[in-house]
Amino acid sequence: MEEPTEAEAPAPEAPAAPDEATMALALRIAEAVIFAADRPVSPQTLATVLPEGVSATSACAALAAAYEGRGVVLTEIGGGYAFRTAADLAPRLTKVVESPRRLPRAAMEALAIIAYHQPCTRGDVEEIRGATLAQTTLESLLELGLVAPRGRREVPGRPTLWGTTPKFLEQFSLKSLGDLPRKEELVTGDAPPLPGLNAPISNAEEAEEAPAPTPEAAEEASQR
Repeated sequence: MEEPTEAEAPAPEAPAAPDEATMALALRIAEAVIFAADRPVSPQTLATVLPEGVSATSACAALAAAYEGRGVVLTEIGGGYAFRTAADLAPRLTKVVESPRRLPRAAMEALAIIAYHQPCTRGDVEEIRGATLAQTTLESLLELGLVAPRGRREVPGRPTLWGTTPKFLEQFSLKSLGDLPRKEELVTGDAPPLPGLNAPISNAEEAEEAPAPTPEAAEEASQR
């Protein structure tokens, strides 16, 4: 005779889906919080105010679907959610909305180098650009919250290491640094355009670019 086997444990029941009224309330709360916030709202923050049984991910997915095709859409950027105007309406918006000043070329070049080579020093940026980097340019990026110190390199002089910030992701509508165009795409010109290039830069003017530093100057810059 076969020995009796133990009865299999019942599978855990899946949590009940929220009812229509609860989901509708969750969407209203998520909409209000994201609309009122001055920066992308993280799922963790949103979860603290949503009704029990409704996840931030499901609420935002439903909210994004509700805004699909409208003038304002819900986007996931910088590790959170934010409302942004629909990209296809940009040509019409520029006719009535004043565009902020663009980042000067030197600042954009420095920011791109930091984004792709972080953490890196000011000397690294100068070596890659082949030109000196004005202190005012670096300070402008710092004041805008696009870059921040990331420690110091353990070499003589212990120069500051720089990296991008969550504000950088928000400004360029990126979920993470992994969404940056690949370097090969930049070389071939196949990289998709990045939104958010009209970042204001206070009242700082673009510094005049200097020629590539001499070997002696480069060595001194590497210690900054």
